[in-house]
Amino acid sequence: MKSASQPGKPAFLMLISGLALLLSGCSGQWGWYVVNPTTTSGMNNLQFLLSGLVNTVLLSLTAICLSIVAGLLIALPGLSSHRPLRGVNFCYVELVRAVPILVLILWVYYGLPQIADVSISVFWAGVIALALSDSAFEAEIFRAGIQSINRGQYEAAQSISLNYRDTMRFVILPQAIKRILPALGNQLVYMLKMSSLVSVIGMQELTRKANELVVTEYRPLEIYTILVLEYLALILLVSAGVRWLERRLQTDERH
Repeated sequence: MKSASQPGKPAFLMLISGLALLLSGCSGQWGWYVVNPTTTSGMNNLQFLLSGLVNTVLLSLTAICLSIVAGLLIALPGLSSHRPLRGVNFCYVELVRAVPILVLILWVYYGLPQIADVSISVFWAGVIALALSDSAFEAEIFRAGIQSINRGQYEAAQSISLNYRDTMRFVILPQAIKRILPALGNQLVYMLKMSSLVSVIGMQELTRKANELVVTEYRPLEIYTILVLEYLALILLVSAGVRWLERRLQTDERH
């Protein structure tokens, strides 16, 4: 079982292979040979497992981008002085957060096509469900970040005749985003982990690939251990990237 070459895959494969090789000596009774990078079949199995990496990353990044945009749009009514607009924000956030994400994935994939009379792919069903679920959390993050900006910033913007849109665009949001960046990074990590649930509708991502390999090799412990290591390595890389971006923004502020 071989997969096509993917960008950035060699370094990731080396990391997972090294960990697998280390585990291969843990016990002679365990079937670590199934993911042993020193054998042809083991390397092929590792490549098959990693062939879902691109779909996992693409699914998560697309969903998080959509959820950030939706979350910002949902957060703005919650900042309004009008009670009906705040009510819309409150109802959306509470209702969406109350639905388990797995249930939402199943509903979007099986129910939405019947309601809207449209055909929807596995990928976009996963993106819509993940983005919809996460948008409620993003809305609360944006609302808290915007409310943390000193009132004097609004008054300064009004003093130079900026309208509401320009005030948000040029004055408030740039400051708020710097403050909420750690929370946005946490949501990206959350999205990467929750993307594994899309495997239930057939999305060929990391978890789905592991499930398929378990069916053919009958070695769930060893294969799911590699799956854990894959997610661990991926999330540690993302977390390191978020921390680097935080430090970069802090450096820019000082200069």
